[in-house]
Amino acid sequence: MPVYHLRAARAACALALCCGMAACSSLDSASERVAGIVTPYKIEVVQGNFVSREQVQALQIGMGRQQVRELLGTPLVMSLFHADRWDYVFTIKRQGVQPQARRLSVYFKGDVLERFEGDEMPTEAEFVATLDTHSRKGAAIPPLEATEAQLAKYPAPAAPAEAAPPPVPAVNYPPLEPATTR
Repeated sequence: MPVYHLRAARAACALALCCGMAACSSLDSASERVAGIVTPYKIEVVQGNFVSREQVQALQIGMGRQQVRELLGTPLVMSLFHADRWDYVFTIKRQGVQPQARRLSVYFKGDVLERFEGDEMPTEAEFVATLDTHSRKGAAIPPLEATEAQLAKYPAPAAPAEAAPPPVPAVNYPPLEPATTR
């Protein structure tokens, strides 16, 4: 192989290598731009017992443990070292929303509710409003009741004439065990 061809091949390889290196750096910047647009899916994590403001308002000093359990549910934390204290903890982590954490501690003296303390709890309506998904934000909720004019467009279905039920075919199944001969 002549020296000229060898030098040309080396130059072509060097040029290809330089082009490849330049392409890699432009691909890196392009992938960074795409990564800024596309975000990975993060699952919603809900842990604990949701306790609403209405439930806290229904708590009364002097209630029994069973009454408190029926009102608030089973506590998330019941410690052996603090048998007279129940902790209700609620956390929720969702993509695109600040994580929420709420805590309520209920203290007993014997089997009777002595006191309770914790975070300010939202009402059930306020909590449900925070669960609105991104797809419906800003969209008007359609009315769920039809007017008389809308109902008139669709005639009521005619009642079917009473017909005798079709006869059930007799089914004869083979025996489960083979016949034995004696």
